[in-house]
Amino acid sequence: MNRWKKIVHEDRIMKLFFDGMILMYGGFGGIGTPPTLVSLVTKNNNKDLTLIGNDAGFPTIGIGPLIVQKRVKKIITSHIGSNPVAGKQKEEGIVEVDLVPQGILAEKIRAGGVGLGGFLSDIGVEDPLINKDKRILELNEKLYLLETSLVSDISIVYAKIADEFGNVIYEKSARNINPLVAMAGKITIVEAEQIVKAGELNPNDIHTSGVFVDYILQSKGVDWKWVWE
Repeated sequence: MNRWKKIVHEDRIMKLFFDGMILMYGGFGGIGTPPTLVSLVTKNNNKDLTLIGNDAGFPTIGIGPLIVQKRVKKIITSHIGSNPVAGKQKEEGIVEVDLVPQGILAEKIRAGGVGLGGFLSDIGVEDPLINKDKRILELNEKLYLLETSLVSDISIVYAKIADEFGNVIYEKSARNINPLVAMAGKITIVEAEQIVKAGELNPNDIHTSGVFVDYILQSKGVDWKWVWE
């Protein structure tokens, strides 16, 4: 079972990572963030990373360990409050934090995934904290900000099930922004809890098409303890 040669081992994945890469990740507070892939980035000692994702995770959960280990130079996200290390590094000038409203962030990622250069939004058009360094355009006598799209060198997502072609099913709320992230990577890697043969998934249940997926890695499972446990 590996007709399209997308199912690979960890050593192949680690060769894809590089210093200074733009890494986009799925997840919400760590739920839906691929634990094995995050672990591989830390193990690979990659640095000067730019992260794009919904939040900064927690210090030991989600994308958080990369921040704690000072591998990150910039993060584009909607929330860092759950990871005090991110806030501390921001204040110390170690990490540049670009805070983006959650809906706008999701749409910037979606726009990148479908090949758009950006989109117009009136959110924050009169707020100097939001409109700083952004183009303001007038359309039909209304002002809009030009929000540019986001793409990554590598996108990593976490799936409940993937088939050998890369068709993906996410589990419940772990889906979150994973489908958008999968579309917006120059290279997209799926970490899957279960890998099955092509044809075994019901087409109506598929959330991400395999055309967006380059590599598939068997997950080792969540290796962190949730804050509520």
